[in-house]
Amino acid sequence: MNLGPMEIGLIILAVLLLFGYKKLPDASRSMGRSMRIFKSEMKGMKDDDVRDKEPAATTPVRGELVGRTLAPASTGDLEAEARAAELRAAELRAQAARERSAAADGTR
Repeated sequence: MNLGPMEIGLIILAVLLLFGYKKLPDASRSMGRSMRIFKSEMKGMKDDDVRDKEPAATTPVRGELVGRTLAPASTGDLEAEARAAELRAAELRAQAARERSAAADGTR
């Protein structure tokens, strides 16, 4: 199907009559944005396909150990580690509370 200059002119005239000359810039701008979004989504889908074919390094899930195996630990070792972790968490909470109170005192 070949469009000659007369057909192209009629199409342009019909578009101008339908939308009006004031709305055409907004319509073309939104169409351009839509095309850009569509292109980026299509590129993302292609990238996903490539990533699916390649074996990806998995990120460890919470509590999962990667890259090393541990010897069976005694219950005492586990309890000591748990206490140390609780102490670190309590210290971080206390530090955050001090920073919040200092920030609140500074804003008053």
